[in-house]
Amino acid sequence: MRAVRAGSAIFDGTRLGVIAGPCVIESAGLVLEVATELRRICTDLGLPFVFKSSYAKDNRSSMRSFRGPGMESGLRSLDEVRERLSVPVLSDVHTPEEVPAAAPHLDVLQIPAFLCRQTSLLEAVGKTGKAVNIKKGQFLAPPDLAKAVEKVRAAGSDQILVTERGTSFGYHDLVVDMRGIPILAETGCPVVYDATHSLQLPGSGEETGGVRQFALPLARAAVAAGADAVFFETHPDPDRALSDKATQLPLASIPQFLEELVRVWSAVRTENVMAGKARS
Repeated sequence: MRAVRAGSAIFDGTRLGVIAGPCVIESAGLVLEVATELRRICTDLGLPFVFKSSYAKDNRSSMRSFRGPGMESGLRSLDEVRERLSVPVLSDVHTPEEVPAAAPHLDVLQIPAFLCRQTSLLEAVGKTGKAVNIKKGQFLAPPDLAKAVEKVRAAGSDQILVTERGTSFGYHDLVVDMRGIPILAETGCPVVYDATHSLQLPGSGEETGGVRQFALPLARAAVAAGADAVFFETHPDPDRALSDKATQLPLASIPQFLEELVRVWSAVRTENVMAGKARS
């Protein structure tokens, strides 16, 4: 696996990585509050941390759904997180034309799941040489994401994360096939498990629904299956969030959530080390 550096965070398989934050930038104050708390939690646990929040959401269930403050205002909020907290930041990019303006403000450029086959977008982020997180489309089999990785590498970046976020299963539902974790690892990239988007019930109403109660059991399974990092969205009061309120995790629950995942991580890695010694 090739290590990926995103600012001060290194994803290399030696520690469980964390990518987290509110779904969308609701205000500068909110992102700073959440980033501050997440940095504290991850520092206490010794985990590499990248703050995530979107300045614009293009894939919305309804035309009335909140889409974020836009690039200019949103990037200012992310700049504040970087400068005041010394925390690397991630946000989505949607078009090749957007990339040159957004890249100087971001440590990781994220390819949304529905855009993971857009060659021109993948090439644009690859040309920046920056870290890139490619989310696997809900419509792809895990091996198919290798083609997206190849496009980014060919354009100039070898700093690539790949993220499992569930697969469409009939109407208004997603499932997570844990076989996808080791399959994605065959790309040579660190594998991230998206613990909240994989809980969505897409298109199930005016707003996307979800089953937040399954976040911990599925995240435990993904870490046990070999995920190198977890991605999740969190909010101080998810029921009042302006986006993805059904799946964002309460900020107050994150210490216990991550402590549990670290225990699984440690148990699995210790077992693998012991098995390796026994074979030798």
